[in-house]
Amino acid sequence: MRAQFVLSEIGVGLRRNLTMTFAVIVSVALSLALAGGSLLAREQVNTMKGYWYDKVQVSIYLCNKNDASSDPNCAKGAVTEPQKKKIKSELDEMNVVDKVYYESSDAAYKHYKEQFKDSPLADSLTPDQMQESYRVKLNDPTKYQVLQTAFSGRDGVQEVQDQRSLLENLFNLLNGMNIAALCVMALMLVVALLLIVNTVRVSAFSRRRETGIMRLVGASSFYIQMPFILEAAIAGLIGAGLACVLLLGAKYFLIDSWLAEKIVLINFIGWDAVIKVLPFVVAVGVLMPAIAAFFTLRKYLRV
Repeated sequence: MRAQFVLSEIGVGLRRNLTMTFAVIVSVALSLALAGGSLLAREQVNTMKGYWYDKVQVSIYLCNKNDASSDPNCAKGAVTEPQKKKIKSELDEMNVVDKVYYESSDAAYKHYKEQFKDSPLADSLTPDQMQESYRVKLNDPTKYQVLQTAFSGRDGVQEVQDQRSLLENLFNLLNGMNIAALCVMALMLVVALLLIVNTVRVSAFSRRRETGIMRLVGASSFYIQMPFILEAAIAGLIGAGLACVLLLGAKYFLIDSWLAEKIVLINFIGWDAVIKVLPFVVAVGVLMPAIAAFFTLRKYLRV
């Protein structure tokens, strides 16, 4: 195969279908940027889960005197010292429990005053209105139901609360946004494939005379199809390159230079996660147009 001839044919094809080639590049770049962004978004959600789930605790709130008259769960009165000791001993014996922290009503009142010092309700509360609690850190945060089953409804226990449940709505929202991005990505990939098919069809039609002559002089089908396939692959490679630039730019400008400074409580993904996605983006950007062109030529390149 003469490389010079193949390269010249590629150049001719790209010039003849410049606008459609540009459309292919843009659609491939956007679809692959969305694909890479979806993968990074999933990695971000997993990173946040790993970071926050490791820090959240299960809180076992104990009944106080005020709860005894207002909360059905505390109808039998405030928690007693023997009940607190029994709860503590059972927690220490559980395999799922990593650490247990006791918070007195005075400590709870102090923390409340620190966190909500600007609230008008802060001055109306007294330490005896605050609940004692055990803050339990689990070896596996997903084993929350073990504590829920063991201590809910017990005498002296007002509520068993898993802080992880407070984060579920956030993670569900992020997962929903990720699914929406995947749907848009799939739509853009379909658009890119249709543009590739049409570009190859137009290119094959505009060069039907040349391909006919090549067939008459004994050129193989692979030799005839190679320029068309490489045209599509080059357009896809350029689109993948643009997608990589978009992903790197989003990491640097959007995450590192803006979000990381505005939202300090979130542990954002690092550059290693972005770098891992780039080879996938490039591979899909090259292979998808090339394969689409190959199957299109089998149907439309008839001499």
